Amino acid sequence: MEISAAGRPEVRITTADVGKRVSVRRLAEPAAPGEKFTDTVGVLTSWDNGVLVITRKGGETVRIPESALVAGKVVPPAPARRRGPAASWEELERIAARAWQPVVRERLGAWELRAAAGFTRRANSVLPLGDPGLPLDEALGAVRRWYGERGLPAYVQTATGAEGAQEMLCAELERRGWRREVTAELWTAALAPVADRAAGAGVVLARTADQAWLARYQRRGVSEVALRVLGAGPSVWFATVPGDGEVPAAIGRCVVDGRWAGFAAVEVDPAARRRGLATEVMAALARRALDEGASAAWLQVENGNAGARALYAGMGFSAHHAYHHYREPDPAALGGGAP
Repeated sequence: MEISAAGRPEVRITTADVGKRVSVRRLAEPAAPGEKFTDTVGVLTSWDNGVLVITRKGGETVRIPESALVAGKVVPPAPARRRGPAASWEELERIAARAWQPVVRERLGAWELRAAAGFTRRANSVLPLGDPGLPLDEALGAVRRWYGERGLPAYVQTATGAEGAQEMLCAELERRGWRREVTAELWTAALAPVADRAAGAGVVLARTADQAWLARYQRRGVSEVALRVLGAGPSVWFATVPGDGEVPAAIGRCVVDGRWAGFAAVEVDPAARRRGLATEVMAALARRALDEGASAAWLQVENGNAGARALYAGMGFSAHHAYHHYREPDPAALGGGAP
C-alpha cells in the first residue's frame, strides 16, 4: 500500500486510472469477523457513482464503495514469469484456437466468429483478439445475428490475468448482461520434463481417432462435425492405451504447432485410475512432439477439476492466464429482440 511521509496509508488512484492494474485496501465488511481490512489486486474496470469495480486475475469482479477505501495505488506490470516458457496471452490464445478449429469461421474486423454445430464452446464462440471495426454494441449485435442464423447461442471468449488481457472487455460484456458460464485456465510447462515423467509404455499413437478412442472420449454421440474439430490442427496425434475390452483404458490428444504442443482429451477409465496411465499418455505424446521440434507445452483445465489440476501441477505445469466464455443475454431480459 502507498504510505505517506507521515506513515499513513493513502489513496493514490483516481478515475483516470480505470483500465490499469491496481492494489487497494478497504475496510472489511461487517460479515468478516476479526478482519479490519481487505486487500484486492486486479484491473480497475470502472469507477462510477462512488463505486469501484476491480476484476481479479481469475475474472471475478469486486465492487468497492469509495467510502470504504483506505489505500490504493497503481501497480507496475507483472514481472516476467519465472516458470515455464515465456509467451503472451495473445500468442497462446491463437495457438489454442489453431488446436481446436471450427468448421465455419468468419472475420468481423480482427474478431473471429467460429461455429461447429455446437460442439464445445471453444469451437462455437468469438475469439476477440483486436478491434472488430465497429462500436462494441454494433459488433455484439452482429455476433448475435451470426450465431442466431446458425441456431446457436452467441458466446464470446475472453482472457484475464495476464499483462494487457481483456478485463475491460469482460466488464463491458457484463454491463450489457452477458453471463460468464465457464472459467478455466491455460497452463504451460517445458515439454521435455513431461516426456521424462514416464516411459509411455503401452501407448499407441495414431493420426486419427478410431472408434475405440471415441468410445472412451467423454463426449457422447460424437458427430461428423465433432470428428472434423478433433482431427483439425497443424499436426494432430491421438494416444490410446488398450483396455481389457473394446474400450481403451486411457486416451489423449496432442496438437503440435511450432514450438508448442497442446494436450487435450486425456481420459482414463475410472476403474484404471491411480495407475499412472494419464502420465504415460502425456509422456508418449510429449516424446512425439519433441521429435517434431516442439519444446513447450500447454493445456486447458477448468477451475473445478481438482484431480486434473493436481496431475498437471505435478508435471510442472502452472497457470498462465484464465479464460472465460460469456453467453449472450436472454432476449427477454433485454425487453424482446436482440440488439
